[in-house]
Amino acid sequence: MEPPEFFIPLLIFIMAILYSSVGHGGASGYLAVLSFFNFLPDEMATTALCLNILVSSIAFFSFWRAGHFSWSLTWPFIVTSIPAAFIGGLIDLPKTIYYIILALVLLFAAVRMGFGMLNKEEETTFSIRKSWAFASGTGIGLVSGLIGVGGGIFLSPLMILMKWASAKQTAAVSAVFIFVNAASGLFGRFFRDGLIFGDLGAYLIAGFLGGLIGSYWGAHRVSNQVLKRILAVVLAIASVKLLLYVIHFS
Repeated sequence: MEPPEFFIPLLIFIMAILYSSVGHGGASGYLAVLSFFNFLPDEMATTALCLNILVSSIAFFSFWRAGHFSWSLTWPFIVTSIPAAFIGGLIDLPKTIYYIILALVLLFAAVRMGFGMLNKEEETTFSIRKSWAFASGTGIGLVSGLIGVGGGIFLSPLMILMKWASAKQTAAVSAVFIFVNAASGLFGRFFRDGLIFGDLGAYLIAGFLGGLIGSYWGAHRVSNQVLKRILAVVLAIASVKLLLYVIHFS
């Protein structure tokens, strides 16, 4: 049974609100939504990357306007992540491996968001070692290009765990990081064998509206604790669904 035409855009709209409120583009959320329906892996990745680029740019603008962005904090991560994401986008993974990696990424996002509810924002920060930032950008960028996400679900917890930035600064850095890696990964996929798009127009409108609402809330310190818990559950269900799919058809 096919879902109503408005159903997928509605879910994307909700994901965009949730993710943009913490400076993310929402690729893992869009992938979770699309995984419940009959989308091809390449179509899922391309759609998620396009939405990621749009929503992360809106999130960056909101957090930048609110005074949370620091270029000196951002550039060491993106200088190595851009070429790494491009290389990742060039690599064509077998379908089974793609689903397994995607499931693990979604599960990671769910666990990270779930446990993140237990921790209060830590304002004490320390200087970043450039070598650590370069290495982190490379690794996260490569995985981002492979899977079709911007990498924010990896970068944000790393920055907060290492106390490289406050939560609001992390959101601003993540928005830029996600934008450049999503664009680079999309470029890599284009050079590999072209891009496959679905009904992208309706999805972009939904992502745009959701990104405006969510990033405005996040930049002005509106709490989304309950919504994040719901999102963690959705991501966990999606990851389990994908793993069961792989087990059933392998």
